[in-house]
Amino acid sequence: MRIGVDLMGGDLAPDPILEGAIAALPSFDAGDRLVLFGTDEVLDRAPAMAGDAVDRLELVPSTTGEVTMDASPVEAVRSSGGSALVQMAKMAGPKAGDSRIDMAVSAGNTGAFAAAAQMYMRRLPGVARPGIAAIVPTFAGPVTFIDVGANIEPKPHHLYQYGVMGTVYARRVLGIDTPRVGLMSVGGEELKGTEDLKNARDFLREDPSVEFIGFVEGRAVFDGACDVVVSDGVTGNVIIKLAEGLSRGIFRRIKEKITGLDPVLAQQFSGVVKELYAEYDYHEYGGAPLLGVNGGVLICHGSSKAVTICNAVGAARRFVELGVNNRIQDLLGQHNEASVG
Repeated sequence: MRIGVDLMGGDLAPDPILEGAIAALPSFDAGDRLVLFGTDEVLDRAPAMAGDAVDRLELVPSTTGEVTMDASPVEAVRSSGGSALVQMAKMAGPKAGDSRIDMAVSAGNTGAFAAAAQMYMRRLPGVARPGIAAIVPTFAGPVTFIDVGANIEPKPHHLYQYGVMGTVYARRVLGIDTPRVGLMSVGGEELKGTEDLKNARDFLREDPSVEFIGFVEGRAVFDGACDVVVSDGVTGNVIIKLAEGLSRGIFRRIKEKITGLDPVLAQQFSGVVKELYAEYDYHEYGGAPLLGVNGGVLICHGSSKAVTICNAVGAARRFVELGVNNRIQDLLGQHNEASVG
């Protein structure tokens, strides 16, 4: 297995990204390779950090300027062909041949990463539009949100395919035998929602491979109404960032309140608070895959730390091992055959 990491992408890059990638090396098997993309200055530090695992490293120097976090996605890809991010996307595509990497990991510009992935990897057969699938911790367990930023104006058949891809991801990665799929709307009632949402609902309802439960609203998601939430990219992105900020703020206020009441008590409870926070911390999940591309893509949070990247490399390895792409292709292929028939 070959896992690629963009060392130059992210708000804190490159040091934490490099540290996190190297920290994942002990989990690699003898035949696995960690392929690092970055400037010569950054790559030169990697061999010494890898120690005895240096033979599992491959270094690919970037030849042009890096893609900034605020760059226009498509323009950045076209003008930065030698950047670490774009070079990595090329090596994750089918034209890379024997040098192809199985998974590409980056905390850089999400739009540019998604654009590069679709440009150089193309789509899986049968997939109309890729979508980003993020795992969101809730009070009832982890929930898969798709899409959270790749497609801001999806058509009904895009949303239907997100339901299929989200089902595969939740089943393979989260171990949920029969994931319940809900379509995000303004309410759970049948008459609510746009015509596009109603058409997507009908598509999902007609597919026996999807355990579709109907429309869901935001508050129901965190009460365990479903295991997969299908939405447009804007709604999904807003929800996961709102949840992230809310959880961080709640835990900060709890810590402040307990410390103000009794510093000794706060010290006694610090371990419990940290354990609970870890359950709702995005750093623990590593990143979100771009499902539907003909390659492996894991998109990490822009503020990723070393632990985030280390966990992301582990998540990337599991994605490949579990054969998520193959199963998505099988299910959508069966649907397309049935539609033709």
